[in-house]
Amino acid sequence: MRIVFMGTPDFAAASLKMLIENEMAPAAVFTQPDRPKGRGMELCPSPVKALALEHGLPVYQPAELRSGEALALLQSLAPDVLAVVAYGRILPDELLAVPPFGAVNVHGSLLPKYRGAAPIQWAVLNGDKVTGVSTMYLAHDMDTGDIIYTEETEIGEFETSGELFDRLKELGAKLLVKTLRAIENGTAPRTPQDHSRASYVRPLDKSLSPIDWNKSPREIVKQIAGLQPWPVATMDLEGETLRVFAAAYTENRTEKAPGSVVSAGKAGLEMACAGGETLLLTELQAPGKKRMRAADYLRGHPVKAD
Repeated sequence: MRIVFMGTPDFAAASLKMLIENEMAPAAVFTQPDRPKGRGMELCPSPVKALALEHGLPVYQPAELRSGEALALLQSLAPDVLAVVAYGRILPDELLAVPPFGAVNVHGSLLPKYRGAAPIQWAVLNGDKVTGVSTMYLAHDMDTGDIIYTEETEIGEFETSGELFDRLKELGAKLLVKTLRAIENGTAPRTPQDHSRASYVRPLDKSLSPIDWNKSPREIVKQIAGLQPWPVATMDLEGETLRVFAAAYTENRTEKAPGSVVSAGKAGLEMACAGGETLLLTELQAPGKKRMRAADYLRGHPVKAD
């Protein structure tokens, strides 16, 4: 089966690597144009492009997909199927119609839940205990196509979005191989999504960072975990905005108002939350400083209980 792969970031590179390792190397790879990065703003290839070139695969980087040029290019490659993983752009219908077996996509949620951007992060932010990956046929509307396979996994109580991302990219890569083999063998299932159960999530931004201490300890823990590695949860303390990287539950109770410092010492920074519960912050980062244990921060910046 002749495959054309379309993808851009690390999440997609894991799938491309898995195809290569399973002797399913694509005939060609499409990825986003090189982007400027770093202080020098030098053009850098995407992780998918770097991996493809390493393995001698032809790479194409069309600036846009709605031109006759992109369509003619794909037609000339004559793929049997498109494997699309985090490409970064919506594929026009005329491109989806080129391969006889259609276009399949790996999505980082259990569809129809969490269609759209940042599904992995929102599963953590919302405190879900289970998530997973789905393969589906691409359709005209985003993330609405028929489901082929899904694979579930539990989310650790303190697992960050970055840690979950790394697990799901491998899970998704394996599922893509299974999916393409089933399509080639004519055994791939096709299950329409229940659109009445669909939910959509938006991209992350820094407006999500400030911690609201009127929430429960678990909600705050999930905020801290869900916003890593970006944009990271924040709190204001004695005139500084600190980034918060880790926390632990306590069995303590307090009558202090949410947001008050209950204690500060070797264990960390204990904060009052909703309902008289408290939360222990254990990893912090001050402006211009390195990420560190809260206890180390407190040694250099003594904080008094409110």
